[in-house]
Amino acid sequence: MDIADLVQQAQSARGRARVPYSHYPVGAAVLTGSGKVYPGCNIESSAFSTTICAERAAIFNAIASGEHSFTALVIVSNDSAPPCGACRQVIYEQCGEIPIYVTGPDGQSQQEFSTSQLLPYPFDLGKS
Repeated sequence: MDIADLVQQAQSARGRARVPYSHYPVGAAVLTGSGKVYPGCNIESSAFSTTICAERAAIFNAIASGEHSFTALVIVSNDSAPPCGACRQVIYEQCGEIPIYVTGPDGQSQQEFSTSQLLPYPFDLGKS
């Protein structure tokens, strides 16, 4: 699967976002080692701490389906924003060192990051 296909799946997931407060829909799609793609979208709650980001939704969706190997992640948002700190930590712990592509709604203007670029000093209980 190429990145354009992954972007399209993230764009589709973005269309399913539930964002009644921020009006900031985000979609994500994670590609697993088995070649399957798992989508995710942000889902907001009025108790903001219970809100989940698209990135974590996609990764947790894959893990809940039995996947444990990841090869790429695409994030589509209004302004090509990179993942928040909580998502960066989850990407580090669950996906390892993978390419992360961030794009706007058009899917054309992509930025590429590695996990370690986004989180150069991760929290790791195993290394403490």
